[in-house]
Amino acid sequence: MTDVTDADFETEVIGSELPVLVEFTADWCPPCRQMGPVLKALASEEGDRLKVVQLNVDHNPETTNAYKVLSMPTFMVFRGGEPVKAMVGARPKRRLLEELSDVL
Repeated sequence: MTDVTDADFETEVIGSELPVLVEFTADWCPPCRQMGPVLKALASEEGDRLKVVQLNVDHNPETTNAYKVLSMPTFMVFRGGEPVKAMVGARPKRRLLEELSDVL
């Protein structure tokens, strides 16, 4: 799982060949920390179909504001450079996979 920033968001997410799951996260957010192992597992299992990245909202206000992210964690799926799905809140891996099934 990769960390992205305002500086490389365009390259890593918008320009990606694969669909990208972006977790908008923060160090002070307990549900975000809960999602760490879930996202790592997802990245290793679905790595050939889905790129999984994290963006720290406190260090990257430009991208956070551009996508009007207000709650942590917020998950956005980008495909072809466009956001195609958004979900808010921690969830178990099984549910996350179900919610991603239509974009994979």
